[in-house]
Amino acid sequence: MPLEQILEWIPPGSPDAALAREVDFARLPAHVAIIMDGNGRWAAKRHLPRVEGHRAGIDAVRDAVETSARLGISVLTLYAFSMENWKRPRAEVSTLMTLLKRYLRLELATLLRNDIRFKVIGRPDELAADVRRELARATERTAGNSGMQFNIALNYGGRAEIVDAARQLIESGVTAAELDENRLASCLYTAGQPDPDLLIRTSGEMRVSNFLLWQIAYAEIWVTDTLWPDFRCRHLLEAIVAYQKRDRRYGGIEPARHTSGAR
Repeated sequence: MPLEQILEWIPPGSPDAALAREVDFARLPAHVAIIMDGNGRWAAKRHLPRVEGHRAGIDAVRDAVETSARLGISVLTLYAFSMENWKRPRAEVSTLMTLLKRYLRLELATLLRNDIRFKVIGRPDELAADVRRELARATERTAGNSGMQFNIALNYGGRAEIVDAARQLIESGVTAAELDENRLASCLYTAGQPDPDLLIRTSGEMRVSNFLLWQIAYAEIWVTDTLWPDFRCRHLLEAIVAYQKRDRRYGGIEPARHTSGAR
């Protein structure tokens, strides 16, 4: 049972255990997406270089992935590197890519042990060859897993994703009369996956930052002031408990029936 899996992992008597018991495992969000924000501010508060915030953020990634898998979340998508992030200092970008490669090498065994499938969404062909090799290795090694789908958004932009989908449709000869939402959605990076039910943003910022623009049309948004390096199991549990207390109306008057991934 998911509750038992979580409680085995959480220290006895911690506030996290009480939160886990509040979760209704029959109404979990099918897809959780997270905008990981606040690494730079976390470092600045400690008078450290920005890259130290990115290093500390790796622990939060590890915690979010493992907690989500133990809970029974079907899909987790983390926003790791946007197309706009190339504007950052070259040294910072280089460090981010180094940390990404290190994470994949160190965590591959954990992904395999927890039956997690790994996928990159974005434009990975524009990344350096050594980064692409590590991404391809993790994707191939976990392709046979049947548990949680773990998407990492790299060199990603929501508008670019829609443009790529439109180009694919044009190249395949789809006419204007044949085009509809389902056909376009089938060409998105997340094709075949449920849309996010819950979008989490850390650091208190109130914007979606060009992330999954098509897919989050009806996502519930939960914002925390917690900076990403400090994000842990309890914060994810808080978000899920808050999500389960909301009435999802999808533009209608009557509250939607609470079912995991209902549309």
